[in-house]
Amino acid sequence: MGTPRMTLQTQLVLRALLEDPAKERYGLELCDLAGLPSGTIYPILARLEGVGWVTSIWEDPAVHEAAGRPRRRFYRITTDGAEQARDALARTYRSGKRPIPGWVAAQPGTGGGRS
Repeated sequence: MGTPRMTLQTQLVLRALLEDPAKERYGLELCDLAGLPSGTIYPILARLEGVGWVTSIWEDPAVHEAAGRPRRRFYRITTDGAEQARDALARTYRSGKRPIPGWVAAQPGTGGGRS
């Protein structure tokens, strides 16, 4: 396992999956939720599956044949993946805030942090 690169697009996919972590979602549904094209979504889902944050299953052939549409692949964030994704999203959010100037962090008695 590892941690995927937290690009903006990866963050959007993770947020879509975390809306309802127990729910299986198919790729085009995630495209709509994340506001991204399929050419962006599917490589991200493959990376997330590769690091163990997401699992996928193919729809039963009888279901898509009866509906007269292509077979869907459903994705679900794992329990561990959801926890790691929340942590990674929180770290990314915190790192996106204005950086502390070096001279503020270096002042004696300030503890090196923000007030």
